[in-house]
Amino acid sequence: MSPRRSDSRGRMISSAAVLLGEQGAGATSIDRVLAHSGAPRGSVYHHFPEGRTQLIDEAVAFAGDVMADRIAAVSRTGDPVAAIDALFALWRSRLIDSGFRAGCPVVAAAVAADEEGPQWADSAAEVFTRWQTTLTDVLVAGGLPETRGRRLAAFVIGAFEGAVVLCRAERSPAPLDAAAAEIHDLLVHALPDRPGAAADAGEAP
Repeated sequence: MSPRRSDSRGRMISSAAVLLGEQGAGATSIDRVLAHSGAPRGSVYHHFPEGRTQLIDEAVAFAGDVMADRIAAVSRTGDPVAAIDALFALWRSRLIDSGFRAGCPVVAAAVAADEEGPQWADSAAEVFTRWQTTLTDVLVAGGLPETRGRRLAAFVIGAFEGAVVLCRAERSPAPLDAAAAEIHDLLVHALPDRPGAAADAGEAP
């Protein structure tokens, strides 16, 4: 979902999402977004008439779309356990590749919502709801009742986001690895008849 190089608006949104995750909303200024994206200064208020508040709001939506696309991509195997394993693996690589600077832009906006951007919390809530709904659908398709699927989807998102914070603080992938392993085991037992269950059984000691 990388924007075209000639698309200054898209580049600014993408850069704002990266800066949000790495530095938080307070440090995601227009000047830093322009420097990161290479977009011309004159494009700011043409594309974002409400300024920084609008830019961050749109960056949250963009980040939500990127993760939703990733969930859809890894879910195509039809095995929810493999799909969720793949999501953890993707973020593990991203953390390591970024030197543990990468964080979730949606979380950054949610915790920074204030008088400047009160709608950021609402935008973040919409993204989290969408992720939860998508993961719920994956788990239900794997054989879980919808009520438990929705609970587990919320648990996975919460564990994932919390583990990313711990990884950044510790500069280690260990918290994410631990969360991934526990969630893998939980789902293997919750979904014994899903596609891929036979492979899990073959890996058992």
